[in-house]
Amino acid sequence: MRILYVEDDSMNRRVVRDMFASLGMDLDEAPDVATGLKMVDEIHFDAIVTDLMMPVADGLALISAIRRRADAGASVPILVLTADTSERARDNCLQGGANDVMTKPVGLGTLVDRLGHAIAASDHATFS
Repeated sequence: MRILYVEDDSMNRRVVRDMFASLGMDLDEAPDVATGLKMVDEIHFDAIVTDLMMPVADGLALISAIRRRADAGASVPILVLTADTSERARDNCLQGGANDVMTKPVGLGTLVDRLGHAIAASDHATFS
């Protein structure tokens, strides 16, 4: 399974990377939306986790760009991981095309459970 994490804060990327490493899983990382979109063009991901608030372009811009794609990549499950706990932020993410929204800090069990649920519900994952 291949997961992309788009997050501008290096410490947050490290925390999530360590969570995945504790499960023996690798995590692809992008420090910004532009890099994340380039990676999506080059690699098949089974899911994407993105921060909401990033400089230059935010998580909603990432979701919108992916959902507008004309290929199968448009249906990749996208989960938002944000510090914004407001209902408005959650609603904006879901209306913008996110499959789920989690707030920081997130526990390993919650992250894995929500990712697994989104991937299973999407039928997007490829297992090899």
